[in-house]
Amino acid sequence: MRLHHIAALATVAMAGAAAQAQTQGVAKDSITLGSIQDLSGPLAGFGKQVRLGMMLRVDEANEQGGVNGRKLDLKVEDSGYDPKKAVLAAQKLVNQDKIFMMVAHIGTAQNLAAMPVQFSKNVINFFPVTAAREMYEPFHKLKYSFAATYYDQIRLAAPKLIKEKGAKKICTIYQDDEFGLEVMRGGEAALKTMGMDFTERTSYKRGATDFSSQVAKMKAADCDFVVLGTIIRETIGTIGEARKTGFNPTFLGSSAAYTDLIHKLGGKPMDGLYATMTVQHPYLDEASQPIRFWATKYKTKFNEDPTVFSVYGYNAIDAFIRAAQKAGTALTTDSFIKAMDTMVIPPDMFGSAEASFSPQKRLGSDLSRLSQIQDSKWKVVSDYVK
Repeated sequence: MRLHHIAALATVAMAGAAAQAQTQGVAKDSITLGSIQDLSGPLAGFGKQVRLGMMLRVDEANEQGGVNGRKLDLKVEDSGYDPKKAVLAAQKLVNQDKIFMMVAHIGTAQNLAAMPVQFSKNVINFFPVTAAREMYEPFHKLKYSFAATYYDQIRLAAPKLIKEKGAKKICTIYQDDEFGLEVMRGGEAALKTMGMDFTERTSYKRGATDFSSQVAKMKAADCDFVVLGTIIRETIGTIGEARKTGFNPTFLGSSAAYTDLIHKLGGKPMDGLYATMTVQHPYLDEASQPIRFWATKYKTKFNEDPTVFSVYGYNAIDAFIRAAQKAGTALTTDSFIKAMDTMVIPPDMFGSAEASFSPQKRLGSDLSRLSQIQDSKWKVVSDYVK
C-alpha cells in the first residue's frame, strides 16, 4: 500500500515537472520570448530592422496591458550570421533565459543549427525570417513558417510574367548554394509547366563581386528574360553590368532582392527590375494612410526609416500575440499549438495574403505577388499569383 502511495506521488511529481517544463518562459505576469538576429555580420542591417519591428509591436502590446495580463519580455541575441554562433545564442536563450518561444530568427543555416537546441526543450520555432522549405518541412509540431518559399515564389510568378513579356529565351544566374538553387529550381518548375527549359544557366560563388563573364554568357545566348537567384550586391552587379553592355532582358528576382537597398545602392539602372514579395516596403510617403502612419510611428521611435524587414519582425510578434490570446490564460506550448493550428490571419495593411494554419499545415501561405522598381521606388504591380 505504501509503495503504491509513493508511486502515485512520484507520478504526480513527474506530471508537475512536465507541466513546469512545458511552460518555460511563462510567468504569472510575463512571457519571455527570444530571437536570434544578425547584428554584427553581413546581414546586420536586416537583423537590426527585424529587431526594431519586433520591439515596436512588443511595446504596443505592453502599453495595452500585455497578452491576457502578461507583459512581453523580448530577449535578442546576435549570431553574426554564423550557424555556430546561432547554436550558442540558442543555448543561452533556451537554457539560461528560459524563453517560451523563438520568434523571427533570421537565416536558413542559422535556424537549422539552432532548432535541435530549441526542440530538446519543447521551444517552438515561430515565423523564422527565411523563405527556405526546411522551416516547415519535414513536419515537426514545433515549426511554424510564414514566408512563401523562394521555390514557390518563382514557380508561380514566372509563367505569368514570361507570357506577358512574350519572352522566348529564358536564362538564369544564381548563387551556387541552397538559396540560389531553390530559385533556379522554382524557375525550372515554372518552365516545365510551359513546355520550356532554361536556354542558359550560369552561377557564381557566394561573395563574388564580378559578374561580367556570366552576363556575357547570357547576352551571347540572346536571353530576353533572366531569373535572378541573387540577393543585394549580386542583383545590382548583374543588372548594372547588363545595362553597361546594352543587354536589357526582363529581370525577375525573388523576395531576397526585394529591398530598398537595391534602388538606394544601384540607382537608376535598377529601374525595371521585378521581384516577388509578400509584404509591401513601408515608404514614409506611401499612398496608403495606415502604412504612412505606421512608418512615421516607427521613425519617431527609432529615428530611422522602416523597411520590409521591420515589417517581418512586427508581423511575427503580431501573429504570436493573436495565437497566445486565443490560447487563453493557461498558456503552455501545447495550448499555444492548439490555438495556432486553428488560426486564420487576415490580410493586413502591408498587403500580406491571408495565412491559415492547421495540425498538418505549418506554412501560412505559399502566395507571393510582383513588385517592380519604377522611378527608383518599389511599386506593387500584380495581385497574388495562384
